[in-house]
Amino acid sequence: MARSASVDKSRIAAFSVFADLPGTELNELAGAMSEVEVKAGAKVITLDDYGTAIYFIEQGDADVLTDGGEASQALGPGDTFGEIALLLTGQRTASVVARARQCGFSRSPVRTSSASGHVYPSSNARCAGLASSAPLDRRTGFS
Repeated sequence: MARSASVDKSRIAAFSVFADLPGTELNELAGAMSEVEVKAGAKVITLDDYGTAIYFIEQGDADVLTDGGEASQALGPGDTFGEIALLLTGQRTASVVARARQCGFSRSPVRTSSASGHVYPSSNARCAGLASSAPLDRRTGFS
């Protein structure tokens, strides 16, 4: 998995959950994200591992695997995964494998304020909202 330094705020605003954030919050969020490129067949996250990032898919496809290794959900551009471990449980609730070359970005770790100490509740609340709306059922493999 290759990572690069920064993500432009327009790429973040393309995700509906962040589309209407003020520019200052988009800039802070962009500063907390790294671009990630994943090769087809690579495991992005693994069931029961400690979670350190939320992933946002811009291009490519991935499969969410159940604890039995079966694909239970397809993910693609505009989808996110990994938020439950990062924001709620600390542990991954499923594995995710790239089906096709994937390009996106991750936020790791979730910060509650900027480097200057300014708190940005909107972006943090929206990341938390991703986790609260995601199913937690291990049998289905949803993360």
